[in-house]
Amino acid sequence: MEKEEKHNGIHFSFNEGAILPIEVAEQLNDFSRVFNVGAYSIFLGQVRKDKIQEGVIESIEYTANTEMSTAQFFTICEEAKEKYAIEKVSIVHSLGIVNAGELCLLVIVACGHRKESFIACEYIVERLKKEVPIWGKEICENKSHQWKVNK
Repeated sequence: MEKEEKHNGIHFSFNEGAILPIEVAEQLNDFSRVFNVGAYSIFLGQVRKDKIQEGVIESIEYTANTEMSTAQFFTICEEAKEKYAIEKVSIVHSLGIVNAGELCLLVIVACGHRKESFIACEYIVERLKKEVPIWGKEICENKSHQWKVNK
């Protein structure tokens, strides 16, 4: 992992390249030390091999304004903690090339109860996609590209 920041039950880091399953396991292991939660909700974002006008997506190259992105991640999580009973949240986002079928985003939210964790996780993911200055250049098998539009 590249740049990592933690405070107030919030962990955020950028990862160079794809997020590996072992990194997901390490994050989950870190959550096992929080004893007052009963539920984790996990969102894993994966690069799809979509067909677009330019061709078939082979990979996405992620770039970001890392300073602004980090600040925005923390703002979103702090606001989510005010709305929901979140005990701990962890976010890892890829930078650089991530191939189709590989993970590019990990969000784990721990709450006292499952329903709250589902709602809080969705709230965080939706805001991240809309508000954080991270850009994805979709690279096709024929090497053409287009900039990804988050939905």
